[in-house]
Amino acid sequence: MSTIRRPLARVAATALALSLGLTACGSDDGDGGGGDASPEAVRAALDEGGQITVWAWEPTLDAVVADFEAAHPEVDVELVNAGTNTDQYTALQNAISAGSGVPDVAQIEYYALSQFSIADSLTDLAPYGADDLDGTFTPGPWNAVGSGGGIHGLPMDSGPMALFYNQDIFDEHGIEVPETWDDYVEAARALHAADPDVYLGSDTGDAGFTTSMIWQAGGHPYTVDGTDVGIDFGDEGSARFAETWQQLLDEDLLAPITGWSDEWYQGLADGTIASLIMGAWMPANLESGVAEGSGSWRVAPLPQWEAGGQASAENGGSSLAVPSAAANKELAYAFVEYATAGDGAATRIEGGAFPATTADLSSEEFLNAEFAYFGGQKANEIFAESAAAVLPDWSYLPYQVYANSIFNDTVGQAYVSGTTLTDGLAAWQEESLAYGEEQGFTVGG
Repeated sequence: MSTIRRPLARVAATALALSLGLTACGSDDGDGGGGDASPEAVRAALDEGGQITVWAWEPTLDAVVADFEAAHPEVDVELVNAGTNTDQYTALQNAISAGSGVPDVAQIEYYALSQFSIADSLTDLAPYGADDLDGTFTPGPWNAVGSGGGIHGLPMDSGPMALFYNQDIFDEHGIEVPETWDDYVEAARALHAADPDVYLGSDTGDAGFTTSMIWQAGGHPYTVDGTDVGIDFGDEGSARFAETWQQLLDEDLLAPITGWSDEWYQGLADGTIASLIMGAWMPANLESGVAEGSGSWRVAPLPQWEAGGQASAENGGSSLAVPSAAANKELAYAFVEYATAGDGAATRIEGGAFPATTADLSSEEFLNAEFAYFGGQKANEIFAESAAAVLPDWSYLPYQVYANSIFNDTVGQAYVSGTTLTDGLAAWQEESLAYGEEQGFTVGG
């Protein structure tokens, strides 16, 4: 799945961030130049045909490309896997800096999108017809692709969060599905006491997970207004997450197993790890990576910070964007719209992607789909409710790729030393602000 969140390679992320500083601003017009940037021009480009290159690692796009080419025989789409997340972003920035080899379309995760848009490296898609798509996508992804008054990508998928749990393990030890995060802590204690070899969850520190949890707690640690950046991990949501999660770390209630490792998959399979807090894209990963768990696992709503709450957040997700240096922007936009809001969206859902489109999320077919892996449960009902409950107004830094790359050196120390999460978040704030100032941003705590 395109939305899997893995640890970022620090060297690559640092190199990318350095190349995306404010010195790059104004390097391209970013307004969709090269044509009249209109829906009419997009339709004309489809009639005329031509070739576009798409850089993406998301596997369901193979079928989308085939269908798009069948519908438009005069169009040739070259789909290239230039690497996953940071690897591709580095290759993309190198091509932009070199002025050659830039693709017409690039997959860019939501957390990294502003890092390219603030450098004017992405085309504003509004004039091509994207401004007519307001309401097509769920609020979280739609907010993520809009910045600076423009629309710099279209949402390809989304990751509203849920709790995945092994019902067999829960039943064996009499564990109730937690409805609040306080319940989650109590369940972690009870389960580990019942069997010291079993943990409710695993966590060795992950930037994407941490920011998603703070988001769900109502936090707004990042404020971004153009090149004015504020970071405050002393806000209420951040403090709430740190206080709760610190209990789990202090009491060794989380398996010290890194996500996406072979040991992690084994732990999910043998019952060592009894639950996951993930985005709605996780089912396909469980089906392929933990096949022996079929029938044992279930999905529940994300635990709440307050009893009776209905808050959610996004964890993962990608857009399709058109670089400012793309050679054929009209045809590129036609493909992007097809893949995200047109017939390609259904193709991707059939392939296992989780939609960002409101129509699909509310359709009876989607909501009534039964997951054999989850014992016949209609899991999409839970995911759709989570998508509707995503809290608004979340922002990522315009250099979030770099900020995430220093997470292990700051917040991550709380997992391997006596540093607290509160102190780790403060260090993350300080180093992120310092970097922003070095890159020419106006920063504040």
